Amino acid sequence: MSDNIIKEGSMYGGWRAPRNLWQGMTTSIHADSVAKKVGMRGGTIPGTIHLSMFAPIALEIFGDKWFEKGCLSLYYTFATTDREEVRAIVKIPPEGADDVQVEAHAEMKNGQVIAKGTMSIGEPKESSYLQSLELKSSDPKELRILEGLKVGDDLKSCEILITQENAEKGLKPITDHLDYYKGKSPWGNSILSPTAIYSTMALGSERLDAEKSKAVPFYGATEIRNINGPVLVGIPYVATGKIACAGVSRKTEFYWTDCELREKKSGKLIASIRHMNRFMKAGSPLYEDD
Repeated sequence: MSDNIIKEGSMYGGWRAPRNLWQGMTTSIHADSVAKKVGMRGGTIPGTIHLSMFAPIALEIFGDKWFEKGCLSLYYTFATTDREEVRAIVKIPPEGADDVQVEAHAEMKNGQVIAKGTMSIGEPKESSYLQSLELKSSDPKELRILEGLKVGDDLKSCEILITQENAEKGLKPITDHLDYYKGKSPWGNSILSPTAIYSTMALGSERLDAEKSKAVPFYGATEIRNINGPVLVGIPYVATGKIACAGVSRKTEFYWTDCELREKKSGKLIASIRHMNRFMKAGSPLYEDD
């Protein structure tokens, strides 16, 4: 039974308290000791965990079609820690509207916005929140942590086959478990959650090793787009991608990736993501003399 409520033209999901299951990763921003060294309040919850809070709302507003041709596009604005309560909020579109985009965000109990962006169905006229951002790359000579990374670089492709067993293991970190993830669905096989869809296309993640990169990485933004979805358990896929942007901000270096997921057998495009990874300058030996 859904605990979504409608208020003032928006649908509010119930309060969720995701666990930080990555605290034991002693070189990552999910560990309290590392996070506090770079100015965070404590070990952080990956932003991609919050994506799955939006799925029950998408299902209630748009129905099954959202998993076929729906998009969620979020910029992470504030990092949460272990068991802090959060909820998803989505504007309700006009009844019967197709090809429509609405505002979406997530917040804490004190009103702090932790992610902001858009949710859509079909092919709306407007660009999604992340697609509407102007991606500004820096002079490659300014990159230290990401030295050598170039816009247009291909990411190493990956063949993917998610088993039901692996899919169910992947449900542990997320807070919202739809029945569609656990067995039969209207499409036959189980489908993947928004968080798991991101994971299938998380190409280039070898750069997210804090020891190798000499900096603490964290997620900055994620868009998942179902194009001919849903992404199904038990179907062989191929993920490909490119570097879309690489730059430097006051506190971080960052890069954006654009990745696609295709059926291995037919080549049909199933889904895509746009994602930003950030790397903290604070604590990096590459910036210790600044």
